[in-house]
Amino acid sequence: MTTEDAGFTRFAGVSDTPPPVLAEVVRSGFVESCHRGSLVVLAADGSVELALGDVKTPVFPRSSNKPMQAAGVLRAGLDLTGERLAIAAASHSGELFHRDLVRRLLAEHGLDAGQLQCPPDLPLDPVEQETYLASGAVRDRIAMNCSGKHTAMLAASAQRGWPLDSYLDPEHPLQKLIHRVVEEASGERVAAVGTDGCGAPLLAITLTGLARAFRSFVLAEPGSPERRVADAMRAHPEYVAGTRRPDTRLMRAVPGLLSKMGAEAVQAVALPDGRALAFKVEDGAGRALGPVLGRALDLMGVSAGVLRKVAVLGGGREVGEIRAVF
Repeated sequence: MTTEDAGFTRFAGVSDTPPPVLAEVVRSGFVESCHRGSLVVLAADGSVELALGDVKTPVFPRSSNKPMQAAGVLRAGLDLTGERLAIAAASHSGELFHRDLVRRLLAEHGLDAGQLQCPPDLPLDPVEQETYLASGAVRDRIAMNCSGKHTAMLAASAQRGWPLDSYLDPEHPLQKLIHRVVEEASGERVAAVGTDGCGAPLLAITLTGLARAFRSFVLAEPGSPERRVADAMRAHPEYVAGTRRPDTRLMRAVPGLLSKMGAEAVQAVALPDGRALAFKVEDGAGRALGPVLGRALDLMGVSAGVLRKVAVLGGGREVGEIRAVF
């Protein structure tokens, strides 16, 4: 249920109690800032093992919804495998190999970059962005981190004879199919439909529903759309994220782990035995993602040493850190 306040939608029943602090910023031994948020951990049988904050109120999972969107294009009949399927579920870094694959995908399906409706952007990865700009390149739709997803959506629509100019409309047949995938995977009704940063429909579910969805993907029957997406992401994590990204490092380091971050500090992870987690940092600060994720995985008995320490700098040297506090 929602209530309207000054033109904004608020979900009724949201607790007035602020969520707990999940991470704090320590500078020179002094706690300078803190990040509140909510987190849920599911046991192997799907029951809630740990809940911090409000895990039953819908949130926008942002790009953590991408595995479900990729499963939707498979259900629509698009036959993607390997790195092509991984990049359909990606928030890629915009590295050259990402851009080259998106161009190949477009060409293979008789499409061109002008049909993409994601906004022109620079590569997401800061190192790649510097190289890209130094070469004289400008903002481009293919460099945008969601271009793989948009290419897959266009290709699926073209294959089915569905309209291409309205492929992002929530009432488009493909988007309605993705809507069903999200509801089936999460085990709950979509609470709200918004617009993501890339222009695609954005579907709100709870953190518990998001963790449940990731769990369903790793436990799905081999060969099913959901399992195909999970397997492609885990086999080609560099196409899901990039060579310098936490999702890539985690999926390479922990056999069978499925991981996908989302903007505004959302993260979802599932393990092959059915355990899963999802969290959102309330203020959307991405700098808290690594410490919170590392601590959550530690509590699940999973070594997250590949998640790099987030240092606080002063004068170019390390004077503190961002650390989890739960």
